[in-house]
Amino acid sequence: MELSSKKKLHALSLAEKIQVLELLDESKMSQSEVARRFQVSQPQISRICKNKEKLLADWCSGTANRERKRKRESKYSSIDEALLCWYHIARAEAWDVTGPRLLHKAKELAHIMGQDFVPSIGWLVRWKRRNNVGFGARHVLAPPFPPEPPPPSGLTSQTQLPLSLKDFSPEDVFGYAEVPLLYRAVPGRVGTGDRVQVLLCANARGTEKRRVLVSGLQAAPRCFFGVSSEALPASYHPDLGIPWSEWLAQFDRDMGRRGRQVALLLAAQTAEKLAGLSGLCHVRLLPLSTASTARSLPSSVVRAFKAHYRHRLLGKLAAVQSERAGTSLAEAGAGITALDTLHMVAAAWAKVPPPSIVSSFTREGLAPCRAPLSPDKASAMPPVPCGLSPEDFSRFVDLEGEEPVSGVCKEEVDTEDEGPGEGGFEPLPTKADALRALGTLRRWFECNGASPELFEKFYACEEEAERLCCL
Repeated sequence: MELSSKKKLHALSLAEKIQVLELLDESKMSQSEVARRFQVSQPQISRICKNKEKLLADWCSGTANRERKRKRESKYSSIDEALLCWYHIARAEAWDVTGPRLLHKAKELAHIMGQDFVPSIGWLVRWKRRNNVGFGARHVLAPPFPPEPPPPSGLTSQTQLPLSLKDFSPEDVFGYAEVPLLYRAVPGRVGTGDRVQVLLCANARGTEKRRVLVSGLQAAPRCFFGVSSEALPASYHPDLGIPWSEWLAQFDRDMGRRGRQVALLLAAQTAEKLAGLSGLCHVRLLPLSTASTARSLPSSVVRAFKAHYRHRLLGKLAAVQSERAGTSLAEAGAGITALDTLHMVAAAWAKVPPPSIVSSFTREGLAPCRAPLSPDKASAMPPVPCGLSPEDFSRFVDLEGEEPVSGVCKEEVDTEDEGPGEGGFEPLPTKADALRALGTLRRWFECNGASPELFEKFYACEEEAERLCCL
């Protein structure tokens, strides 16, 4: 194919993306119709919808460059954010802010953070574009978030705010659950050493789910070889247990970037562990009453997550059995890796519908009831897999029970001899491998009567893979 016939990529600016979201919200236009109006592909409109919350946050921040078409994150994002914070303080105090002074301050901040970084003129130009910074005449600008008053002597920032649910909107009330998960278990057979701990967190409106954390995977399993940590669908921690200090600090930073004050409901046991924790400015810890039977994240939400995970696991094992005749479920389950688990956990959490989260928080009394509750909760649960009765599937979902088990997941071991790669590791796929795999998958869809809807999803995946191959 000649290069001249290749379709040009038309990127939209932030302002145009907001127009897209407004059109979809306020009119009855489909994504395809909006795509034709803006002369872009339908998958690009789909990605804009998927990133709606982040785009609106950038638009409302007042610091984003609204005409910029692509937002490339800096390698030194922590220095970026610290310098932007200092810049707003400097403008509010009407200090003389110049390019050389910003370069000097960035180098000073890098030294404080222990990072080996020397800012250049090019870096400063890109920093200004990313954050819509222009010097011009000196004038006082309001900082992006109002500064918090210093806490009274002897008190942390957690104790100076009213710790009551009525002080927060449901969108800003978050609950969490520590979920034990036997990630390789099959009906009728449980491996006691295949247990991980999953941390789920969502707000009471179901509009925001935090990235899932999976702990108990031990030191980097073999399946993680060559995989970028940024591309993992969920966070992981090697030890069985939740690294609360790290997780809460990241949560606090994320909320601070968006200028939000949120509440995190704490179970009594967790509240005792975090009693001495300080330094959180944007996440307020609200311990639940010890007399209350309510959980931070309602049990019905947790059960829906586990049901979707079990359903996805059985589907994957059935596919393995169809490929390898004579393979039992237990043998197929033994091949599930820690990386498979991260993907299935993330997919299961994404499948839990927001309406079921809202109704669950409302039933537990953790959110106000603004609409009548629907008695039908079936939509939150996946269909019962073939070959299992509803009772059997229910027992399979509740396999872990309440009793604690000390075992953690075992590192994956090969059932065959080491592969051809160095040290037994499988060679990393090349760009050519990825393109061939896409062709094979499309051919398989064509030969098996895939639906148009499935092809639309495939086209979006194909477009993204081809874009990555061109980087």
